[in-house]
Amino acid sequence: MSAKPAVGFVNEASQQILAGGSAGLVEICLMHPLDVVKTRFQIQRCATDPNSYKSLGHSFRMIFRTEGLFGFYKGILPPILAETPKRAVKFFTFEQYKKLLGYVSLSPALTFAIAGLGSGLTEAIVVNPFEVVKVGLQANRNKFTEQPSTMSYARHIIKKEGLGLQGLNKGFTATLGRHGVFNMVYFGFYYNVKNIIPVNKDPTLEFLRKFGVGLLSGTIASVINIPFDVAKSRIQGPQPVPGEIKYRTCFKTMATVYQEEGILALYKGLLPKIMRLGPGGAVMLLVYEYTYSWLQENW
Repeated sequence: MSAKPAVGFVNEASQQILAGGSAGLVEICLMHPLDVVKTRFQIQRCATDPNSYKSLGHSFRMIFRTEGLFGFYKGILPPILAETPKRAVKFFTFEQYKKLLGYVSLSPALTFAIAGLGSGLTEAIVVNPFEVVKVGLQANRNKFTEQPSTMSYARHIIKKEGLGLQGLNKGFTATLGRHGVFNMVYFGFYYNVKNIIPVNKDPTLEFLRKFGVGLLSGTIASVINIPFDVAKSRIQGPQPVPGEIKYRTCFKTMATVYQEEGILALYKGLLPKIMRLGPGGAVMLLVYEYTYSWLQENW
């Protein structure tokens, strides 16, 4: 009698993991150049530096001129390697937390938000080491062919700084904050607003309904969580003085950035982040929903 529920769970979990992995892979391949630009803005400290980026357009021109087209894809291997398990964890755990919270008799609005928070915290545990490697590679302004490979850079971090919170897992609390807050708003907003707006019988209009809500979800979540993102980039990126660690913990880093550079510094990289995670967030949700639906019908 217990075999059937177990088989059903494995089948459901497999579908959610495959759909989540597919959503992540599509999103990262489309939107990674904007992530590179976002990271560059977040780690630069002084706008008067002749090497600093003045605007979004200027950053694109500078990267293309000095690093070539592949400069926009620096650090893409860690996200690709992480994206399938990361997004699989994101969507699978969201579905499971949502199911568990159903037994607690919470309101649907609260259920979606708390399940999103749980999925984000779980996702952060999986993704943080990949983020450390990615940020380090994205911060490198040498030509693409002159920078270290992903594996050699990861080995360098492990050899020099170890696997702990000062090494391959530095910025862990900031990553928890970034992903926890983002997913709480992202899933909470998307599913609550989508359930309010009536379903459209026209497939094209229904697609646009979901895309529009997904776009808003990714945009609002990006605006709310970006101080955690800036703190994460500062902790994981190059320190202002080589050999001296200035940015250590999440909230202390936020306070330091605020005191030295003002409130707007906590929102550095917001435009490329919104340009990436607004449409990127919509793409992920739609790829997940349509892939999951197809797997349920055909698997």
